[in-house]
Amino acid sequence: MQSLRFLAAFSLAATRIAAKPYNTFDGGGFPACNEVAAVHNASSVDDIVSIVKKAAADGTPVRASGKGHMWYDTMCSDNPDTIIIRTENVNGISNLILDEGAESGSVEIEAGVTFLQLAEWLHARNASVGYTLVNWNITMAGAVAMGGHRSSIREDSMVAAGVLSMDIVNGNGEIVTVERDNDNDDWLAASTSLGLLGVIARMKFKIYPDFKVFAQQKTLDEDEVLNGDIYGMIAPYATANFWWWPYNKKFHWRYYDEIPLTLSDQEGFQNTFSLTDVEAVAAKASLESGKYLASSNWFFETTAFGLWSAPNFKEKTTWKDIKKWPVYGWNYDVLIGGLYPDQKPEWDHGLHGYTLELGFPVVMANDVLKRVRKAFDAEKKKGRIMAATYRSGINIKFGKPYFDFLGQVTYDTADGADWSKGAIMFDFPTFHPTSGDGKRYNEQFYINLATTLIDEFPARPHWTKNTREVFGNATKNLDPDHLARFKAVREKFDPKGTFKSIIGEILGLYD
Repeated sequence: MQSLRFLAAFSLAATRIAAKPYNTFDGGGFPACNEVAAVHNASSVDDIVSIVKKAAADGTPVRASGKGHMWYDTMCSDNPDTIIIRTENVNGISNLILDEGAESGSVEIEAGVTFLQLAEWLHARNASVGYTLVNWNITMAGAVAMGGHRSSIREDSMVAAGVLSMDIVNGNGEIVTVERDNDNDDWLAASTSLGLLGVIARMKFKIYPDFKVFAQQKTLDEDEVLNGDIYGMIAPYATANFWWWPYNKKFHWRYYDEIPLTLSDQEGFQNTFSLTDVEAVAAKASLESGKYLASSNWFFETTAFGLWSAPNFKEKTTWKDIKKWPVYGWNYDVLIGGLYPDQKPEWDHGLHGYTLELGFPVVMANDVLKRVRKAFDAEKKKGRIMAATYRSGINIKFGKPYFDFLGQVTYDTADGADWSKGAIMFDFPTFHPTSGDGKRYNEQFYINLATTLIDEFPARPHWTKNTREVFGNATKNLDPDHLARFKAVREKFDPKGTFKSIIGEILGLYD
């Protein structure tokens, strides 16, 4: 029977890969799924429907994938018969509605539309998605499914907050339209679905007139943040975050807000993941040696801190460096940006990463960051001085409260914690060495830190940035009623478990 299902999967596939890994955006050696039978490059929504119908009839597991924005092997189940529906080529944008003088409007987008594609399309038509955005290399549908968010407490920052309705291809291969409705459990599950209800084939998304913003950055001593008014530094701005440099005991405080269209002609464009060949070679040499020599990591953090103190922006009309804060420009270019035309992303240079991201009530922000500092100090006493090994340090983000079942910023939960003011996200990317066993300097520190934060605080996991072990430990912090209600919706949308994943299994959604 298994072999028949395998052949069925093969007959559906455009790309036959014979039970090989399906990789994350990091490429070979970084599996999102350890074994899949085939990858189908979908060409239309109808194509997605036909693939799912055939797979469901044959009992073949299916997972949808956009750009592979994952870090660990948690996207699929461990069933090697799984087929991947890659949505990248299903990327139509249509039905723009934004009347002159209106505060908002809408647009319809298909499964594979990325943030960059939508931003450029809307900008050409004097529109934007506001602040419901994340990185350029993620599909909109993928960001909604995983609960992606921008860093903001003042503005709606969950990507799902911009969704007005979505068409989901369910486990029977049927298109089900789910409208925004906080009194409907179908919506509350679909809002952060983890892909467990089906393939998000289309979305109707809220849009706004285009606007410009400024970006400003200040350098702070660590004590100013750990013992400061964190909420007061973040909440006033449209979007704001910190970058933490633990070896240097410094923070960068970055904040953005809207400006009049006529305030500046500058067109700043933020560097997101871009590196020159020379920069990549130097960074890789230092970071690879940092597996064995802590001093190499100290050197890297100190260098990266200095580089990040200057604007990571170029003038888009000339591609010359912008050297002074603040920076001005169109919203998406400044808030997110992308790749510079003559550069490649860090992963194409062989710079890969581990990561850990956990969310906490923002009212606990000082306590959480002090607990992390205590962990760093404990290592120092043992003669192991830790440092950031990512180009922008440790990312400290924030999220406005947004109610659904599985989002990081939901509220009124059984843990009794006060999530009503929003959440702080501790996002700790680290370099992934390629030599030896691939583990980091003082590897156990990272494992212990994750355990400590989950055990001592009501930590919630980001759904693409944690290991299976972290998910297993963090499940105890999730609301049992939310999980039960999500499971009921999952069983209605996908009664056969066609879209099963490791995360869904860990959460007990298939018990």
